[in-house]
Amino acid sequence: MSDTALAAESASQSPLAHEVKRRRTFAIISHPDAGKTTLTEKLLLFGGAINLAGQVKAKGERRSTRSDWMKIERDRGISVVTSVMTFEFNDLVFNLLDTPGHEDFSEDTYRTLTAVDSAVMVIDAAKGIEDRTRKLFEVCRLRDIPIVTFINKMDRESRDPFDLMDEIEKTLALDTTPMTWPVGRGRDFLGTYDIATGGVRLLEGGGAKTGEAEQIAIADLASRNPNLDAAAVSEELELVSEACKPFDLESFREGHLTPVFFGSALRNFGVGDLLEGLGRYAPAPRAQDSAARKVEAAEPKMSAFVFKIQANMDPNHRDRIAFARLCSGKLTRGMKAKLVRTGKNMTLSAPQFFFAQDRAIADEAFAGDVVGIPNHGTLRIGDTLTEGEDIQFVGVPSFAPEILRRVRLGDAMKAKKLKEALQQMSEEGVVQVFRPRDGSPAMVGVVGQLQLDVLKARLEAEYALPVDFEISEFQLARWFSADDRKTFDTFVNANGSGIAEDVDGDLVYLAKNEFYLGYTRERSPGITFTNVKDVKKAGKGE
Repeated sequence: MSDTALAAESASQSPLAHEVKRRRTFAIISHPDAGKTTLTEKLLLFGGAINLAGQVKAKGERRSTRSDWMKIERDRGISVVTSVMTFEFNDLVFNLLDTPGHEDFSEDTYRTLTAVDSAVMVIDAAKGIEDRTRKLFEVCRLRDIPIVTFINKMDRESRDPFDLMDEIEKTLALDTTPMTWPVGRGRDFLGTYDIATGGVRLLEGGGAKTGEAEQIAIADLASRNPNLDAAAVSEELELVSEACKPFDLESFREGHLTPVFFGSALRNFGVGDLLEGLGRYAPAPRAQDSAARKVEAAEPKMSAFVFKIQANMDPNHRDRIAFARLCSGKLTRGMKAKLVRTGKNMTLSAPQFFFAQDRAIADEAFAGDVVGIPNHGTLRIGDTLTEGEDIQFVGVPSFAPEILRRVRLGDAMKAKKLKEALQQMSEEGVVQVFRPRDGSPAMVGVVGQLQLDVLKARLEAEYALPVDFEISEFQLARWFSADDRKTFDTFVNANGSGIAEDVDGDLVYLAKNEFYLGYTRERSPGITFTNVKDVKKAGKGE
């Protein structure tokens, strides 16, 4: 559809539908060190959300604008929490959800991907598809999330572009369509060729800006770099036009094809093309599944679900923010919303938009937007907010931990404070907490060791609770359910010391190892064990 046709269609829509259509909510997925944080910074620079390149990694007073704001992130140079950043570009509103790159925080990333309509996959031009990228892509595929690919670091030594696209197609079973093509590589990288227009955007001389690429003959580029093999570039472009699939919007939206952009985030090159491509091709807010029905984004009544809780973003105020993705309608500051889990109404008196750690009051927000809702423990991950309808959005997962540890507290007088802190941390999704029904000390469950390090650091910094961890006799935790209450209760009574409650009050079976889990499964007909729980589906056998 042409820009003129889109404008005409927008003019004929209701104000709500028009605002919804302007939204693009996306995440960036990549393997660590592929350049995700740098690309995030440059996207924000294009969107005018920051004025100085380098602010995302800046020191001192500018640090408040960066997406990695937790102290342990600054110390280790990694992202371990999800940040939300909202900015405008070309009359579109972009909601960028910056996900943790470290695999130990995969659970947080998976939940974040439930809140987006598209994703940018960043690939290191020298390394190609890496393990973390593959795992995150599979999550996107399960949710039919369309993927835009950005092959980064073309100004360094890199693999052949055809090899990279072939690897994407074979490894991810995803068709590729190059939207731009690199002219030279490594030290001889001059810029990119726009497949659609035939123009060339040069790395030097304003190439970072958006707009029409220059119409320069490839042969003439050799005069700018004597090392450039113009004939080889021309052959590549001819092969692209003959062998590569043309871009198909429907195939992209269905998750079968990815448009590919080449560039260098560090040099701020190719980022404008990527952002324009996101605006042009990425879907506006899509319909969301609830347990009862599919909810369309342009429906007049507001609905939203909570996919993340973050406490103590501002330690001075001990605040607690629920990140909610609006699924339909319009949110207005001061409106009342029904918390479906409890059936009670709550007033949204100070909803907030975020730019990393910075925030601003959101007087209004529309489907596709992500808002922060300050609360004092009222909201949990997976909660649904509506204007009265009893619906529950589905698909916000909780995963069985891979490491179980008991928490050792030096000062027994602070046991109550520790219990409250762990409760808050578990509701926030930092760790899972399992409280054995036999009264023995609580255990924490995490995906990886780094999560334990973060828990230890935050307990000490935010709650003045220095702790250590002890090996538990249990290695595995599994939620379980039964078709009838009697079978469920019989199992619970027969496994007293191995039964615990999670933060929602759902029961889990604690096993010493895989052998014991398998043995118990064989001896417990009618009991179903699972390592993934939709946070809205209680497993109490009721």
